[in-house]
Amino acid sequence: DDDDDDASLEGIENKSPKDAKDLFSDEDEEDDSDEDDEFAELGDDSDEDDDGPLEQDFSGEESGSESESDEETLLPIEKKARKEDARRKREAEDAAAEQVLNIEDEDVYELSGDEDDPDAPPDLQHVQARIQEVVRVLQDFKSRREPGRSRGEYVERLVADLATYYGYNTFLIQYLLDTFSVAETMELLEANETQRPVTLRTNTLKCRRRELAASLINRGVNLDPIGKWSKVGLLVYDSRVPIGATPEYMAGHYMLQSASSFLPCMALAPQDGERVLDVAAAPGGKTTYLAALMRNTGMIFANEFQKKRLSSLVANLQRMGCTNATVCNYDGRQLPKVLGHVDRVLLDAPCSGTGVIAKDSSVKVSKSEADINKCAHLQKELLVAAIDCCDANSKTGGYVVYSTCSITVEENEAVLDYILKKRDVKLVPTGLEFGRPGFTSYRGKNFHPSVEKSRRFYPHVHNMDGFFVAKIKKLSNKLGPAGAEDGAAANGFGKATGDGSDSEEGYEQVSGSDDEVGEGGDGYGVGVGVDDEVPEKKPAGKKKNARARMLEELKAELEAEKKAKEEKRGKEKETKEKPAKEKKEKKAKAKK
Repeated sequence: DDDDDDASLEGIENKSPKDAKDLFSDEDEEDDSDEDDEFAELGDDSDEDDDGPLEQDFSGEESGSESESDEETLLPIEKKARKEDARRKREAEDAAAEQVLNIEDEDVYELSGDEDDPDAPPDLQHVQARIQEVVRVLQDFKSRREPGRSRGEYVERLVADLATYYGYNTFLIQYLLDTFSVAETMELLEANETQRPVTLRTNTLKCRRRELAASLINRGVNLDPIGKWSKVGLLVYDSRVPIGATPEYMAGHYMLQSASSFLPCMALAPQDGERVLDVAAAPGGKTTYLAALMRNTGMIFANEFQKKRLSSLVANLQRMGCTNATVCNYDGRQLPKVLGHVDRVLLDAPCSGTGVIAKDSSVKVSKSEADINKCAHLQKELLVAAIDCCDANSKTGGYVVYSTCSITVEENEAVLDYILKKRDVKLVPTGLEFGRPGFTSYRGKNFHPSVEKSRRFYPHVHNMDGFFVAKIKKLSNKLGPAGAEDGAAANGFGKATGDGSDSEEGYEQVSGSDDEVGEGGDGYGVGVGVDDEVPEKKPAGKKKNARARMLEELKAELEAEKKAKEEKRGKEKETKEKPAKEKKEKKAKAKK
């Protein structure tokens, strides 16, 4: 017995104090989560299944019967210790094998010219082998490069081959290589080739997660909790029935929603009884989550610009039982004039979609630098409007959450750096337990240090869609940064400074919801009328308040409608009188 005990604890004795502490802390956290989480038992089966293959790693030390008996008597911490030992052993063997291969591959790789026939289909195996060789050279460029070849030539060859192999345009591949390392770019491209796991969110207004899981398991759905960071998410592995057509789905017990879409709502953390604005609400996944977090109290303004998407938004709100939501159809840039102040604002802005390439493969070839710049300009306008809608004097709120499903810096950190200069706001921690911090510098551009408080999520790191989340605290209701006068010059979309980057009135130069949709398909007409030439400056005078401007606009609209009606009546009168006039002339001619 003593020998068995010593053998079972052999893995723990070799642990460093830090690792042992981690193991115990992990175990304690699991125990705590099992007590708090009503659905903790679903993870037990997977842990027991994972222990089986590890018996083979210790087959050389003990017989099969002895190992089986030990496995039954081992404590969970001992099992984890054995798993860790086996993992380290495999890593050491892999590292040794890789070292041997590297020693054998120390020869210089010659970068051949473009020998492929442009008219013939590409040989993907040959392209893949060339990619691996170029990546190997770039990892140790000094010793493996061909004499007389520059690093730029190898990178250019890699960009062309990656674009051919994965089906991207060269701009996007070059952008990823400029943003990430070569190895991480390869991981990201591979992750974009596989679909993200199917996830769903429990509607706590109607049921608990444990009850929902039991119902779906009885219907043949194989699922697990999504993770410790969410108490309402479920991860679906496979299902015998259509997961979007079950009786539980029809009854509004859950919502099919990507894991990354949970994050903005969790960061916003709305409180009971607050007034909350969702600037881009359709199809309603985040709006219904906000309603569940608020327990159907307070008021949610669910705004959607595209009329064709309102039907799905209303349907989901009704199915999920959200009674505190009001649906509206406005341009997000005009909301400050319509709604006034609210306690919290959620802006999941329209973006280029570079984080959801696994869902929409058309992004690989359809996006260019101009598209990203147009999206960034629209996002700046929407974020300014969202902050103007937020009430800095709110007792419980005063927060704005900005999120995109893009991984480009121009649509994320650059927008935050812009808004910090245009409004009296500051960035605060998102409250999310995981995710990479935002970039504070990119390709020679330095951003505000607080931008690091934002969070980035990647498919190859977190196994969810590429996403960006930032939480902003509004410090005052001034239309400008701290210390600036409350005037047009301080307004983020007030008088332009002459560089053409800001229009004269950002809230007024917008397209309607029935206007033609731009190439981006977001319904906002990105880039239309926002970079026009700056008009001549009017003489300085007393600034009109918002109410006076609204009255003038309404008056102008009424006069325009009246004029249009008069013109229409005149045309109708002419069309009616014309046949009678012609008939009269014919009669006169006949009489003559």
